[in-house]
Amino acid sequence: MDFDDRLKENADAVEAVLTDLLRSRDSWPERLAEAMRYAVLGAGKRLRPFILIESARLLGVEGKGVVFAAAALECVHCYSLAHDDLPAMDDDDLRRGRPTVHREFDEATAILVGDTLLTLAFEILANRATAADADIRVELAGRLAHAAGAGGMAGGQSLDLAGERKTLAEDEIAMLQAMKTGALFRYAAEAGAILAGAGSADRERLSGFGSALGAAFQLADDLLDHAGDAASLGKVARRDAEREKPTLVALLGEHEARTALATRIAAAEASLAPYGEKASILIAATRFVGERS
Repeated sequence: MDFDDRLKENADAVEAVLTDLLRSRDSWPERLAEAMRYAVLGAGKRLRPFILIESARLLGVEGKGVVFAAAALECVHCYSLAHDDLPAMDDDDLRRGRPTVHREFDEATAILVGDTLLTLAFEILANRATAADADIRVELAGRLAHAAGAGGMAGGQSLDLAGERKTLAEDEIAMLQAMKTGALFRYAAEAGAILAGAGSADRERLSGFGSALGAAFQLADDLLDHAGDAASLGKVARRDAEREKPTLVALLGEHEARTALATRIAAAEASLAPYGEKASILIAATRFVGERS
């Protein structure tokens, strides 16, 4: 199976689990449930879940529990998008080619959608359907909490907002992006190793892979924002420049940024080299990240 087929297969599996998990329950207010489904279902390539599923498969583990863990990760990612688009954050009107959650519903509902998706993620990870071993469930939850919190994504978003209209050094930009974007990619790869009960060598390799891939994804995203348009991106283009956000594209220029992207792609692939042909799908995913247009 080639990369495109595997990407779709995994996305469909995650979509099916998310659809089931987001069915209205007796205690859920219907408007909130509708907005949660709007924020999560029917859009996106599910790249972070893909990395989690394929990292676990690389180490010999697959099945419904892995897909549940991937769905939990996607809940956190979608929560971050709903909050990131809010007027107090990046104030965006488009996401994945359609109105953002607060535009389709309202700001209060978008805030509650984010809150609920974040907590739902940990409900999923606590479920025995994710892993029979309680130690695995605890480690998955603890690592995700760190990746999403002040030392990871939320902290990176704070640094990103504080850095607007300021000149940051290259290492400062790299750090905030490693937190804001890289933390969830690193978690995706690490979670695969956790689900497989892997030893320290595999964990270190996959952590390095996830970190490099996250850095590459953010740089590719910044390049797309710099050169793309709303029709192709599914969101408003050139927002980084408009808000004077600290990005490596703004600091280094497009040519040097593309060179830096190639370096990050090479680093991600190098982390997978010990696995040989078994890592071909993850290597294809790495190249997909670098070649997005």
